Amino acid sequence: MVEELVIGVVAAASGFAVYTAAAAKVIKQFERGVVFRLGRLHGGIRGPGFTMIVPMVDRLHKVNMQIVTMPVPAQEGITRDNVTVRVDAVVYFKVIEAANALIEVEDYRFAVSQMAQTSLRSIIGKSDLDDLLSNREKLNQGLELMIDSPAMGWGVQIDRVEIKDVSLPEAMKRSMARQAEADRERRARVINADAELQASKKLAEAAGVMSQEPAALQLRLLQTVVAVAAEKNSTLVLPFPVELLRFLERAAQPPGRSAPEDEAHQAPPAAGEAAPPQVGSSAAPEVEPPVPPEGTLPPPLADGPDPDLPEGRTSRLRRLPPAV
Repeated sequence: MVEELVIGVVAAASGFAVYTAAAAKVIKQFERGVVFRLGRLHGGIRGPGFTMIVPMVDRLHKVNMQIVTMPVPAQEGITRDNVTVRVDAVVYFKVIEAANALIEVEDYRFAVSQMAQTSLRSIIGKSDLDDLLSNREKLNQGLELMIDSPAMGWGVQIDRVEIKDVSLPEAMKRSMARQAEADRERRARVINADAELQASKKLAEAAGVMSQEPAALQLRLLQTVVAVAAEKNSTLVLPFPVELLRFLERAAQPPGRSAPEDEAHQAPPAAGEAAPPQVGSSAAPEVEPPVPPEGTLPPPLADGPDPDLPEGRTSRLRRLPPAV
């Protein structure tokens, strides 16, 4: 009798232990529990900690409430300016309603992934290549709105969407590289031309100052010679002083002839006056023929052949006096 009682107690304890192990559940801090009793939602959402269910009657589903990082596979599409690109992205989302995430959609992770892929293809077709490369923040916001709108009915909230990489064809990469190189070359030429303009203005101002002081020109000449001599050169070139060249030019001119600068600044002769003869010119002055006095006739021409007429003909015409 005692042995049967002991066996019954041990069996009851074992059954209670098995029942307790099957009924006792532990929900972690980042999880929420949804209980289905005989296939129907029972009660509210179970919070983190220890909870009990009825074995063989209740079924507990744990839903992760953490932010999920889901990579979106690269999608190939054609932009609005007819460029073929491959774009991949990453989606950050979390479950805000555990019951809807289990009831409204079969697999909310797979649903979010498919929605992200279709939205990414749609955003590629609506955008230009420049927007995909430089204006990603605006595209990320538009992509987030496109995915978040249907996901709210599933109890899922899209935290953010980021375009990760944009792959371009090799021909387009080479074309963009040539364009960037041409733009840099253009800017370099503009900067160089601006520098030349500023340098020429400063050089003109310096030349004006040195022209007023000949000693400054000689001092600058000596500085240049010192700068050239400082280098390890085997040949030293000494420029000839400009003042000495001008002195020799004036000394080589014959007396009575003005300097070339004076000839260049001579005033032109007045109307009706004859230009003065050039000194040193070999051309003889032109002499006008004498005009006979009024009332007299020029002497007759001699008979004989006229050199201006054909051979064998003579002329007895008289020359008329020139009109006054």
